[in-house]
Amino acid sequence: MFEKDNWQEIFATMGKNKLRTILTSVSVAWGIFILIILLGAGRGLYNGAQSQFMQDAVNSINVEGGQTGMAYKGYKPGRQIQLTNEDFADLKREVPYIEYQSAVFQGRGARPMSYKNNHAGFVARPVMPDHCFLENAKLLSGRFINKIDIDEFRKVCAIGVPVRDELFKEEDPIGKFIDVDGTGFKVVGVFTDAGNNDNTRIYIPLTTAQRAFNGKNKIGNIWMSTTSEGLYNSELMIAKIRNILARKYNFSPEDLNAVRVENWSENYKRITGLLDGINIFIWIIGIFTLIAGIVGVSNIMMIIVKERTKEIGVRKAIGATPASIVMQIIMEAVFITGVAGYAGLLLGVALLEAANKIGIDSDFFKNPEINFSVAISATGLIIFSGAIAGFIPSLRAARVEPVVALRD
Repeated sequence: MFEKDNWQEIFATMGKNKLRTILTSVSVAWGIFILIILLGAGRGLYNGAQSQFMQDAVNSINVEGGQTGMAYKGYKPGRQIQLTNEDFADLKREVPYIEYQSAVFQGRGARPMSYKNNHAGFVARPVMPDHCFLENAKLLSGRFINKIDIDEFRKVCAIGVPVRDELFKEEDPIGKFIDVDGTGFKVVGVFTDAGNNDNTRIYIPLTTAQRAFNGKNKIGNIWMSTTSEGLYNSELMIAKIRNILARKYNFSPEDLNAVRVENWSENYKRITGLLDGINIFIWIIGIFTLIAGIVGVSNIMMIIVKERTKEIGVRKAIGATPASIVMQIIMEAVFITGVAGYAGLLLGVALLEAANKIGIDSDFFKNPEINFSVAISATGLIIFSGAIAGFIPSLRAARVEPVVALRD
């Protein structure tokens, strides 16, 4: 297999047919290159979707008051449903499979904030203690809002990194007071969040905000995450939520406008199902691209054997064995597909790396990459296929009688 004469003959044959060798190599390299790029792009889409969903708890349900759209038990449509602290407690007590639960009061618009001579505008979001887990926020120092803060209406806050940098510069913010729209809040923690805009917030106790900003007992929305068991029973949880609130506020449980419930776990499952379908489609396209390359190699090898029929007859006439003829043709096919396949692999991986370095990403496309074992397996497959492509015509050539070959 590693005889010098064999390799000299292989290179001499390839050198005499440069165009044919180049075209064969390009077809193989292109097949591997396209497969790598397609799989990398598919992973980029998947990473982007994961990034969007993982910014907050995936297995979560959001409940928000709305306006009734149906008449019910003598009540006219058009009534506004306003959620309250009592609703928060009722849902927490009666709805099964809840892991974490929080509520939000206002907290969508920016408020003027200041510390000493530093001024800025950030969102002050009134929340409950579990909100940290629902946002997937990571504490860098201090702590988050706790139950005592809620019960005692404490004026404390946890701030995002941009808030810390803007208002406190190099100063440690823990224990310092921020003026929020005329009310002082003591900083008890600093957090970071993967969400695009979630870092530019401060979190304050919901009950404190209701008292400080004349919110009474109103709640904008209730947000809860489900346990692993609840992930598969989220529709049951939603039905329970609607029934509890419908009974309290006298609207039909079928009135979807009265209370808006968003099931993010179902949205997540739908998106991941769609991405799995896209990934399968990408694999199908990639495999057919590889097959096209393999067919090209097979056709070229058949042409090579046909052109070398007389040469093969001469070699057999002077004592060459069928095995040596078969091996030489297979080695040529494997060499071409191996070098071309590896070149396509390197080009594909290099392009994905370049895309990562220059930051080609968006909210729904991040870090295009490929599993290295998959890339190696695809390259190995096309090399093996190249060997098969050379083996079949070489068997025919090895069976040709020298006299017949010389007469060709």
